[in-house]
Amino acid sequence: MTDITMLGTRLNTKTLNFVLLSFVTFGIYPLMWLYRKQGIIIDTTKVSFSSDLYVLWIAICYGISRQLSVMGTTDPELYGYDPTMDAIAMLGGVLSIASCVMYIIWAFKARTALQSYVLNTFKFELKMNVFYVIIFNVFYITYCINAMPEAFAKHKII
Repeated sequence: MTDITMLGTRLNTKTLNFVLLSFVTFGIYPLMWLYRKQGIIIDTTKVSFSSDLYVLWIAICYGISRQLSVMGTTDPELYGYDPTMDAIAMLGGVLSIASCVMYIIWAFKARTALQSYVLNTFKFELKMNVFYVIIFNVFYITYCINAMPEAFAKHKII
């Protein structure tokens, strides 16, 4: 039987450090973390819920949205009004929303994989708040992975 702390130990990601690194890198660090660490989650849970290609598409949407958002913001007083820039800025916004939706989809798939892993391996239900999965997605998944030993200890007491 595997240890409940194995996944958290293998990932070695503290939630506060993860959030701070995400702020400092303007959102690039979660993409790098997903690309490097989702294989560990898949190996441990034995549920192939995502691929590296999916994370790559999240990164592509995120990167292009950032570039288009910067390109589409010009000063109309300096350069005059250009409707093309509005279209570019809107396309950047759409791609930004697409990357957010892809993050949420990844988080729900990871949530399902973690819950089935904990239920099948340790025989207890890992409760994860759906609202937090939507709002905090990857950050909440790492928090729940780090909090699994405490949740298991509470389950053993009951």
